Amino acid sequence: MPIISLYGNNKKPKAEQLAGIDVMVFDLQDVGARFYTYISTLHYIMEACAENNIQLIVLDRPNPNGAIVDGPILEKEYTSFVGMHPIPLLHGMTIGEYAKMINGEKWLKNGIQCNLTVIPCLNYKREMTYRLPVKPSPNLPNDQAVNLYPSLCLFEGTNVSVGRGTEMQFQIYGSPYLPISDFSFTPIPNLGAKDPVYKNQVCYGENLTSIPRVNQLELKWLVKAYTTTSDKSNFFSDFFTKLAGTKKLQQQIESGISEQEIRKSWEKGLNQFKEMRKKYLIY
Repeated sequence: MPIISLYGNNKKPKAEQLAGIDVMVFDLQDVGARFYTYISTLHYIMEACAENNIQLIVLDRPNPNGAIVDGPILEKEYTSFVGMHPIPLLHGMTIGEYAKMINGEKWLKNGIQCNLTVIPCLNYKREMTYRLPVKPSPNLPNDQAVNLYPSLCLFEGTNVSVGRGTEMQFQIYGSPYLPISDFSFTPIPNLGAKDPVYKNQVCYGENLTSIPRVNQLELKWLVKAYTTTSDKSNFFSDFFTKLAGTKKLQQQIESGISEQEIRKSWEKGLNQFKEMRKKYLIY
């Protein structure tokens, strides 16, 4: 069987790559964050199937962060592969429900719709704790990383490391510019990161490997790092806006607005999203 990668430059299957295919089956373990790009790949698969008259069957899987709907809504001008749709940072849906939403909201090119069938999970409830039997990607090695990923991934748009190049990816954070503390790590190349940020440099920060499970998008670590860094002028990169889906979050943090006020600014968008998604929920 030929294997065709949908990573890198070939994000959407080409018509010639789909030649002879009657039915496409989509089976990927999502983690419930807007910038986890399996849902972006889902979008392109649905679009290619719609354009080439191929039925798509989505084998649904539980969302390990399935009870959390939180964060800013993506603004259209900041659409990218790490944020393709106007949804919050944590959408609280399974990948099958999300496929129904892509179709129903006509988010595919020119409003086309895919011939979609979702095979639901049996006995699944959104509030259930779900332990992933296999890590969904090399840098999400365990349940703690999957739970903290939506909150810590925002650091990928800053000058702070999230532990790529260690065995505690997305469970720690640090940089050479944060205050010297009892906790430090030194990234080195490994399976998940051939050339990690701050390779062979000592990074100081915080170890979150043993903290209790979080049930919201946590901003406290991001705010703390910005407040204490010795390199504020280079703290945020342009990528931060793509991850956040809005310019406002960076502006709010730089202005010293409290986390409570930042959360309040999300309320209207979150309420509208929750209302819109009701018709697509399976569980």
